[in-house]
Amino acid sequence: MRGLSSKESDYSDMNIPLTTADDHYGFEHGSNSSMHSRYPPDTPVSSHRPTQPSSAQKVHKAPGAFKSFISFFTGGSSANQDGIRVIYLNNAERNSQSKYLHNRISTSKYNYVTFLPKFLYEQFSKYANIFFLFTACIQQIDGVSPTSRYTTAVPLGLVLFATAVKEVMEDFKRHASDSETNARKSKVLQGSTFVPRAWHSIRVGDIVRIEGGEPFPADLVLLSSSEPEGMCYIETSNLDGETNLKIKQALPETVHMITPHEVSQLGGLVRSEQPNNSLYTFEGTLVMNSTQGNAKEVPLDPTQVLLRGAQLRNTNWIYGIVIFTGHESKLMRNASATPIKRTSVEKMTNVQIIFLFGILLAMSLASAIGNMVITNRNIAELSYLGLTVSTARDFGLNFLTFLILYNNLIPISLMVTMEVVKFWQAQLINSDLDMYYEKTDTPALARTSSLVEELGQIEYIFSDKTGTLTCNEMEFRQCSIAGLAYADVVEEGKQAHVEDGVEVGVHDFKQLDANLRNHPTSNIIDEFLTLLAVCHTVIPERQEGTSEIVYQASSPDEGALVSGAAQMGYQFTTRRPRSVNIQVAGRDLEYEILNVCEFNSTRKRMSTIVRGPDRKIKLYCKGADTVIMERLGSENEFMDTTLQHLEDYATEGLRTLCVAMREIPEKEYQHWSHIYDRAATTIQNRSDELDKAAELIEKNLFLLGATAIEDKLQDGVPETINTLQQAGIKVWVLTGDRQETAINIGYSCKLIQEDMSLIICNEQTHWETKEFLETKVKAIKSTYQRGDEIEPLALIIDGKSLGFALEKDVEKVFLDLAVLCKAVICCRVSPLQKALVVKLVKKNLKAILLAIGDGANDVSMIQAAHVGVGISGLEGLQAARSADFAISQFRYLKKLLLVHGAWSYQRLSKLILFSFYKNICLYMTQFWYAFYNGFSGQTVYESWTISLYNVVLTVLPPLMLGIFDQYVSARMLDRYPQMYMLGQKSEFFNVRTFWGWATNAIYHSVLLFFACAFIFKNDFIMVNGTIGGAWIMSVTLYTSVLATVLWKAALITDLWTKYAYISIPGSMLFWMGFFPLFAVVGAKVGLTPEYYGIAGPLYSQPVFWLAIIMLPLLCNVRDFSFKYMKRTFFPRTYHYVQEIQKLNIPDYRPRMERFRKAVHKVRNIQRLRRNRGFAFSQNESGTARLIRAYDTTAQKPMG
Repeated sequence: MRGLSSKESDYSDMNIPLTTADDHYGFEHGSNSSMHSRYPPDTPVSSHRPTQPSSAQKVHKAPGAFKSFISFFTGGSSANQDGIRVIYLNNAERNSQSKYLHNRISTSKYNYVTFLPKFLYEQFSKYANIFFLFTACIQQIDGVSPTSRYTTAVPLGLVLFATAVKEVMEDFKRHASDSETNARKSKVLQGSTFVPRAWHSIRVGDIVRIEGGEPFPADLVLLSSSEPEGMCYIETSNLDGETNLKIKQALPETVHMITPHEVSQLGGLVRSEQPNNSLYTFEGTLVMNSTQGNAKEVPLDPTQVLLRGAQLRNTNWIYGIVIFTGHESKLMRNASATPIKRTSVEKMTNVQIIFLFGILLAMSLASAIGNMVITNRNIAELSYLGLTVSTARDFGLNFLTFLILYNNLIPISLMVTMEVVKFWQAQLINSDLDMYYEKTDTPALARTSSLVEELGQIEYIFSDKTGTLTCNEMEFRQCSIAGLAYADVVEEGKQAHVEDGVEVGVHDFKQLDANLRNHPTSNIIDEFLTLLAVCHTVIPERQEGTSEIVYQASSPDEGALVSGAAQMGYQFTTRRPRSVNIQVAGRDLEYEILNVCEFNSTRKRMSTIVRGPDRKIKLYCKGADTVIMERLGSENEFMDTTLQHLEDYATEGLRTLCVAMREIPEKEYQHWSHIYDRAATTIQNRSDELDKAAELIEKNLFLLGATAIEDKLQDGVPETINTLQQAGIKVWVLTGDRQETAINIGYSCKLIQEDMSLIICNEQTHWETKEFLETKVKAIKSTYQRGDEIEPLALIIDGKSLGFALEKDVEKVFLDLAVLCKAVICCRVSPLQKALVVKLVKKNLKAILLAIGDGANDVSMIQAAHVGVGISGLEGLQAARSADFAISQFRYLKKLLLVHGAWSYQRLSKLILFSFYKNICLYMTQFWYAFYNGFSGQTVYESWTISLYNVVLTVLPPLMLGIFDQYVSARMLDRYPQMYMLGQKSEFFNVRTFWGWATNAIYHSVLLFFACAFIFKNDFIMVNGTIGGAWIMSVTLYTSVLATVLWKAALITDLWTKYAYISIPGSMLFWMGFFPLFAVVGAKVGLTPEYYGIAGPLYSQPVFWLAIIMLPLLCNVRDFSFKYMKRTFFPRTYHYVQEIQKLNIPDYRPRMERFRKAVHKVRNIQRLRRNRGFAFSQNESGTARLIRAYDTTAQKPMG
């Protein structure tokens, strides 16, 4: 078994080597094993360091003192940090001395200790909050603030409190999920019995019993199982999204320990590598105490490791030793702390606030200088005011006074309004029935509301493949047997018929059954189905109490083929070490398995040599069409038609496979068998020798036909990706799957188009990778510089080459090439590599990134991106828990981005611009008033009226714009995905737009103030002969500003709903009705003495009514004219779409769909002829030896 585990290409996807086999399994080779032989059994050797991870896998270690400090609180070990980890078997006391980390996990953003510092850091990274905190502090200085000392502190406190409540509620869900996980129970050995214990109480060194269907509570080393040879099946969908089963196997030295008593007698220790983030590698040694007193050392490798996050499947039970717990487990090492994410809109707003603050300082400085100049120059004329000469101290205090007076240029209400709007936008996402998946009763879920507008600016999507784009469900759809095509469902117009005496078209599977009984090709059909039922590595499991058979396959394709054969009457029933049984037409047929020539990526085929019930020896072979065709004999009349069928299958995106056979004479087989046996016992280059032996027998084959399996895509995936690409979004697929499979899915889901040229990077060294990438970049750029046309490009790169490409001196070249390509697929990548690719793009490109996945291996990628989306709907998937948004189907991403994202970005942009506009428009009038009051700090408005402006009178329009406004409908956004590019280009919110609005607000404030100043130049004589005074002008100016601002809101409103009418005309009507009551009651109770007796006389003046109508009209006539000119002569794309929506103009583009499909098929066939290969996901060599140890008729131990 040791020889098997040291092979470079292992049989399991969980055992994908990221480097060479020598690096992985160093404990088995000379240098390392000799080093280990010098270790005393109970003494760790700190000088030994396991193989260092590559730059793409390194974990940054904290300084020693800090780690010691942290370990004091977490229970982490300070021992053995730099050497090897020593774990004692059945010796909890000695293990406790090492103080290994507990098994409790936390994926939350905050805890009791970190909440306050992390929350305050996040909030005060917003410059507006820093400004308001500064203002609130200086308001506490006596004699400085012209307003109440609490006018800023209280609103700021409320903003922070509301935001804190939202953060706590969102993080509470993470804590609840963690508590549920930590409280799960598994059986732990105590004495000689297993007792249930909560996961958080499991410790390093514990021996646990895991039942079938249970998840692993920590990283374990497999000791034994209920299956032969200590095998077990695990499902890693929570790690890599794949539901196909992987095989693990215990060491031969421990497989006999199948009772609690036997395993409790196990003595010795485990030496292992320190915790790391590599899911696919492990180095360790099991040191077992023997009865003779000598310690026996046995090497451990990834074959024996069961990772936290995986589940035990189709195995009754296993025993395992806990080696890594909690945040030291490989799964958690691939996770990262929940990051603090801030949107690009927030960042830009922050920058503009800095500039506004600079203007505010300039205004305050100018006002303070004006006060000093006027006071000192005119002190004699102003003696009745009792003024003294203004000093430097007075200047400083006046500067602070004006800073407070003008501080509302930066709207404090904006923060509250944005939080409320984002919350409701998140609720609109949650309640969208178009994104509700009825099958699993799963709605869309916005786990955080802070990033909704970011959804409207995505430029790159990084997607997992398995479970995200595909369902990972293989279905046997079609086959070609003896030149005749068969399918489970035959499309109309393609039914089989006879032309010129030749059968053409497609038969259904019912006809296949009929042809099997009575047709000239019945013998070939029999051999074809027999091959599918016999040539494989599937294990049949009978369900207890029923006759139903469940096929356990480490390759989902093989499972689909065997299930397909069973549906057609060739049912695989039994596997023994040297034979298999199938049932055909009620007869039980036994086939002796003589030899298995295993699949590997070089051979691209698998052969099984069997002796049938008729005692004839036959070779059954299946594999890629290219390798099978090369090995056919001269008489193969069905080759051309089979090739045509293969092209048809591949055009439909099906995974194809050719099957062939030959009958072998007894003498030839005996001669070949000796050659094969010698190759199987070769010490050096055994794999190559076995391949050479197989070549000798795999010749002169007879082509039986071909199979076509559908790797079922999720509904709507091709259409969604095509639409996203039309929207200007680049899609990169980062998958742990094989290259051929990933490319095939790329074509199926329209990520890779027929007219694309593939750039495939499979280099083996750093320098080869660098040279390959540089050559390609240079060639592409030179082509562009010459002005030549170039086909669209797609980059395919495997995990090994990607590891080199992510190193410092290559990463920029890799990124340059990737950006030049329309599509990128990274195959065989680790979770950390996924995150590093995202971080590389994030660091070097000014683009908003989204990552989407469904497994725990996608969590790092999801958290590294600006926006993370998890696929939910399957129990236990951590991606959805760690993501910012969760949807149950990939196709819902289209509406999430193109509709909700576009709306949210446009709404938030409009909200922010309008909020700044309305505050600048009002408070700049205060600055202009300073020129009339000698820069004394006197306010032009009554203080409670100022408060009402932001809290009541203008609070509804921003909310309405932010929640309900639609610049175009969802139907139009779906029909014209190109409009999404408006968000990518920041058309609605950028520096130019922001300062355009700010300048417009200043322009309006100038018109409003100086027009009112002109009207009230000589004061105002009331109807009753009295003088109006300053407060008459104040209310007139205030009402004119309010009317102007609300009119502006009406101009920018695209969708008039009842909420728009309530918010805009309703706010104005409310003020006009509320003011008389406010003036009378407020004056009587002493709240607003300034308004005493002015309501009636003011409302009776025609000048007042004329002013509040004409002044807003004067301000907005320019805005209306500008809007008219822009829409008429300089329209943007969404202006056209608004007209199409308004006039309900039909879309004639669907007429081109039929033509586009025809072109699609022609191009696809041209591509296939140019580069036809196989798309079958078969496991690498190594499985056959395990499978041939299996006996489904044997009684399994109870454990």
